[in-house]
Amino acid sequence: MSLEKIDTSLIGIEGHIKILDPESGEVLVRRRNAINYENMSIAIASLLANESGATSTHQVATMRFGNGGTTIDGLGAITYKSTNTNSASGALYNQTFSQAVDEAVSGSATNGTEVSHTAPNTYSDVVTTCTLDYGSVSGQDTSDTATNMNDTYVFDELALYSGNNDLLTHVIFHPVQKSANRKIQVIYTLRIRSSFADL
Repeated sequence: MSLEKIDTSLIGIEGHIKILDPESGEVLVRRRNAINYENMSIAIASLLANESGATSTHQVATMRFGNGGTTIDGLGAITYKSTNTNSASGALYNQTFSQAVDEAVSGSATNGTEVSHTAPNTYSDVVTTCTLDYGSVSGQDTSDTATNMNDTYVFDELALYSGNNDLLTHVIFHPVQKSANRKIQVIYTLRIRSSFADL
């Protein structure tokens, strides 16, 4: 009896964020994210099958921010919650802001998504950039001196959502305040890697 060798494709997705002040170049956060694998698999399969339509859009559409990812005790110790990526119904703990990152909607190159690939690499990056300009968040404090880490625009979690409002990723980090004296830019990279294994 002969055994036929089978090539099995393996797909992996990993991601990380960088939050920075684009004016000074100061990096405020570097962190790996968590993937909602169920929602991501649906999105990738639907995009490959070209199943997006008027009522169904699977591409990255919004970056959403929240302030429910951490708790801080009286001594300043930060406790990080688990990411909400274990089910299709995952969501931010407490969403307080949303920014379109689809150029057709945002109308801005500083709020958009692009694919980066260099041959012959077996991975491609989906790079989502979200820029919160000085005056872009209505109701923010005038300066970044908040003492209440639960303020609406003191962010400690963010996520990428599809046009179907499905959470694709979630990351929790130490609190960062968005205020009128600070521009913040998030560069969110998802690396999609393909390989194969011989069976």
